[in-house]
Amino acid sequence: MQLPLFAQIEQARQVIDQANAVPPEPVMETISIWELIQNGGWYIMGPLGIMSLIAIYIIIERSMAIRRALKEEKDFMNKIRDYIHEGKIDSARNLCAQTVSPISRMLDKGISRIGKPLKDIEVSIENSGKLEVYQLEKGLSVLATISGAAPMIGFLGTVIGMIVTFHTMKISGAGVEIAQLSGGIMQAMVTTVAGLVIGIIAYVAYNTLVARVNKVVQNMEATTIAFMDVLESPAK
Repeated sequence: MQLPLFAQIEQARQVIDQANAVPPEPVMETISIWELIQNGGWYIMGPLGIMSLIAIYIIIERSMAIRRALKEEKDFMNKIRDYIHEGKIDSARNLCAQTVSPISRMLDKGISRIGKPLKDIEVSIENSGKLEVYQLEKGLSVLATISGAAPMIGFLGTVIGMIVTFHTMKISGAGVEIAQLSGGIMQAMVTTVAGLVIGIIAYVAYNTLVARVNKVVQNMEATTIAFMDVLESPAK
C-alpha cells in the first residue's frame, strides 16, 4: 500500500519540477545587410544598387552646384550700378568675370549689350538665364526617373519572389515546409524594401533640389529687374 503512495509523491514532485523549470531562452538569429542583398537576387538588387549610386552622385553634385549658385557676393549689384553710371563698362564686366555665379554670367551678357535697345538687352539676359537654369537642372530628370523606377523594380522582385514561392509549393505537393518557402518570400520582401527606400530618398531629394533651383530663378529674376532699372534710371 505504501509503494503507490511513494509513486504518487514522486510523480507529483516531477510535475512540480517541470512547472518550475525555466524554459530555454530563444536563440536570436541576426542577418546582415549583405545577406539581405544576396537574398534579393543579383538581377534585381544589381540595378537597384546602380540606381542608388547614380542618385547619390546626382544629389551631392547638384547640391554643391546649387549652393554655389545661391551664394551672393556682398555689394555686387551696388558695384555694378556704380560702374554703369560712371561709364566703366569694362570694370563691370571684369567684376562679373571674377564673380562665378549664374547671376554674374547673366548680367555680363546684358552689360555686353549696353548701347542697344533695352528690349534687346532684356531678351539677351532672359536667354542667358534660361541656359543657366538648364545647367542647374542637369541630372534632375534622371533623379526623378530613379524615384519612380526604383519602387517598380522592387515590386518586380516581389512578383518574381512570389512566383518562386508558388512554384516551390507546386512541385513539393502537400509536404511543403516553411523553410522551403522562406527564400522566395524573403526575396519578395527585400526587393520591395530596397526599391521603396531608394525611391523615397530620390523623390525627396528631387523635390528639395527643384525648390532650391526655383529659389535661384527668383534671385535671377529679381536681379534682372534691378539691372534693367539701373539702365533706365539716369546717373546721379
